[in-house]
Amino acid sequence: MSAPAPTATERDAPEQTFGTTGIAPMDRPSAVTRFFMGVVAWAESLNLKYAKLGNPPVYDNATFPWAAEIEKDYPAIRAELEKVLLRQSELPTFQDISTDVKTISTDSRWKTFFLLGFGVKSEQNIKACPNTWAAVQKIPGLTTAMFSIFEPGKHLPAHRGPYNGVLRLHVGLIVPEPQDQLAIRVDNQICHWQEGKALIFDDAYEHEAWNHTDKTRVVLFVDFVKPLKFPARIVNWALMNLAIFTPFIREGLDNHKEWEKKFYAEAEALRNRPKA
Repeated sequence: MSAPAPTATERDAPEQTFGTTGIAPMDRPSAVTRFFMGVVAWAESLNLKYAKLGNPPVYDNATFPWAAEIEKDYPAIRAELEKVLLRQSELPTFQDISTDVKTISTDSRWKTFFLLGFGVKSEQNIKACPNTWAAVQKIPGLTTAMFSIFEPGKHLPAHRGPYNGVLRLHVGLIVPEPQDQLAIRVDNQICHWQEGKALIFDDAYEHEAWNHTDKTRVVLFVDFVKPLKFPARIVNWALMNLAIFTPFIREGLDNHKEWEKKFYAEAEALRNRPKA
């Protein structure tokens, strides 16, 4: 007996894939890492099945009441960002911190300023942006927080995030015109950032982003734990706490520490330079 034809809803439902055509997977030969990634694949299927809020590519902001609170903090966050951008040329590219990002970005047009990465704080950066740090503390399950800086001409190709146990928040901080040259596509939805406004999406769907304007675009970029039901919630919690021991995250943390040491040593040297 043949299977029933799919309904219109089933045909149109978005689908999370487990890779992106044309982009090679991470090359991590370690047996421990291969085992961990196998567990991740199993956990991702649980996360889809036991998601508390379903699995849409883009969420209605009203689903997360704290989003409105973050939007209210936009002026204070923007003011701290302006100070960070005074040294924009010295900020690291994303692939400087996480070398696996080289699969999707190899130029110098995607810069970052981390406050929190994979649950580990950047104490110096937090000290420089206390209001931003206070704002992101309102987000339950916070795992990563940074300024994501797309310089003019940056186009991030279609890809999917490494794990569907988190969701992503962007808050537009600097969003140049014209709007039609600056956007992010999540699955089949084209979204436009707005200054002071939140955008919440699932980066486990294929997505791409571009800045085809002649000015810099900046968003507050946050990952937070996806709301899940038991047993996925427990498995997700365990994976998020074990992930820090994987080589690619340890490498990223070490890279950031080295950049941070150099960045703030140079700032200190400038402050202490004898006045003419």
